[in-house]
Amino acid sequence: MVMQVVNSMVAPESAPDPRAAERTLVLSYAPVDARGAVEALFALDDTLAAILRTTTEPMIGQMRLTWWHEALSALGNASPPAHPLLRALAGTDVPGAELAGMIDGWDVLLEEPLDGDAMLRHAQARGGGLFRLVADLSGFADARVAQWGEGWALADLSRHLSDAQQAERARKEAGARLDDRFAPSVAAQGRVLGALVTAARMDLGGRAAGSPGRVARLAWHRLTGR
Repeated sequence: MVMQVVNSMVAPESAPDPRAAERTLVLSYAPVDARGAVEALFALDDTLAAILRTTTEPMIGQMRLTWWHEALSALGNASPPAHPLLRALAGTDVPGAELAGMIDGWDVLLEEPLDGDAMLRHAQARGGGLFRLVADLSGFADARVAQWGEGWALADLSRHLSDAQQAERARKEAGARLDDRFAPSVAAQGRVLGALVTAARMDLGGRAAGSPGRVARLAWHRLTGR
């Protein structure tokens, strides 16, 4: 699976990345008192994605993911870790076991083959888990959160698959989970998640990241929750 991911899950630092600027904007929609914790969760997601980006041997990737699983599981059971990201995550008060559960979504991408079941497991552990944690930190309750997270993860996965059939399957699965048009509208506490869903929908529709239309659409969601 590692060799099937042809685009980086995290853009190289030297390359201009309109998605990075867009996500910075979207994360600013999180409630002020939860924003730092939300940013730390997405930094963890970036870090795990980077392991896939820089790994050509599945065994090495598995070893790196195992290190993170153990480090996250240990949060709260020992003195604050020296690693800056682990220290930031320790300050979120999210149980380490819940953070470690996100890694299950990345383990599956090291396996062969990437079938529909594997895609769903990735979406549930990565996107569903991440969105539930953000919702809890933000004081947002909505039955759609896990579904949105799965759709977001599948939309992102679809952009990084070299196999056209796999990419199309991921897009279809994402679309099925992102079809809800925010009725009712998303409450203010959840608009960081609503904006991520909105961006994922625009990805599926082919609207380029960083385009004025995308920025305007995200701003409209922040104002209205739709």
